[in-house]
Amino acid sequence: MNRSRRVVFASLVFLAALGSAARATDDRAPVEHDWVARDFRFHGGEVLPEVRIHYTTLGAPSGEPVLVLHGTGQSGKAMLTLAFAGELFGPGQPLDAGRYFVIIPDGLGAGQSTKPSDGMKARFPRYDYDDMVSAQYRLVTEGLGVRHLRLIIGNSMGGMHAWLWAERWPGFMDAVVPMASQPTSVSGRNWMLRRLLVESIRRDPEYRGGEYTSQPPSLRTANAMFGVATSGGTQAWYAQAPTRAQADRLVEERLSAPVTADANDFVWQWDASRDYDAAPGLERIEAVVLAINAADDERNPPELGLMEPALARVRHGRLFLIPASADTRGHGTTAFARFWKEPLAELLRTAPRRAP
Repeated sequence: MNRSRRVVFASLVFLAALGSAARATDDRAPVEHDWVARDFRFHGGEVLPEVRIHYTTLGAPSGEPVLVLHGTGQSGKAMLTLAFAGELFGPGQPLDAGRYFVIIPDGLGAGQSTKPSDGMKARFPRYDYDDMVSAQYRLVTEGLGVRHLRLIIGNSMGGMHAWLWAERWPGFMDAVVPMASQPTSVSGRNWMLRRLLVESIRRDPEYRGGEYTSQPPSLRTANAMFGVATSGGTQAWYAQAPTRAQADRLVEERLSAPVTADANDFVWQWDASRDYDAAPGLERIEAVVLAINAADDERNPPELGLMEPALARVRHGRLFLIPASADTRGHGTTAFARFWKEPLAELLRTAPRRAP
């Protein structure tokens, strides 16, 4: 069993155990739901009569609400792994579902929420991050009737969404934890690689302008390339593949893995970051901000020096930078809550509760 399959298997075992334990004791078990936003208007002016938002909750609605946001190409299930949920949502843990009402949506265009592959294909509105956070806001306020959040925590794309939430609705939450992200525009190598990822699929003759009947072969190769290039950590990759033969084996594993993504969904998801830039609104943030990044993050390298001046503009903001080591995984480090759950617990102990 290769490493990726071991991770998936361990996560499934964890979810089964969490569900069984919760049913035996309280309502900590993950429960999946769907909610429909009527007449959803996109930033470009398009309106869909119905947009389905799939989401998972843990804990009782009477608990303090917490919003958890996933990364690009993922769904809410990415936040229910042993490495993440197993460190956070159990009894006595920082986001104990016996105390908190944890809300984990599938982003617009991802998971079981409305997306291009549902039928519209390339005719689906070209959404951006503003549209995605608008859908989340409508779910939380209209769908769940929540008027105030104790915390918003997001990873990678979810971290960028957390920055946008804090600026658009500054009085709506007590604390924000944007991880593996920066409030500045996606530019430099980060954007160039995203653009190449998208263009490698769009320019594949088998893509057929989004009207393909089978997934274009570039999808598998582009996804494998982007994953190795922008996540995993330099030290960790070398430890796994100190010889060419071992590196070749890892590449073959990735190229042999089943393709579960849809090309249109994939293109829309990665393209959605094109106009992201939270920098202009940083002074509007009222919540306490704990930004968490990894020192070896390939997409948000700290040597660019972007985070410090950005956080200086946030009234109650600080950075927790995870040192690089053989145990970290570059951009993927923050998926492992063991690296940062102590600062999160301290934040939850000290962040003032503000009236909704």
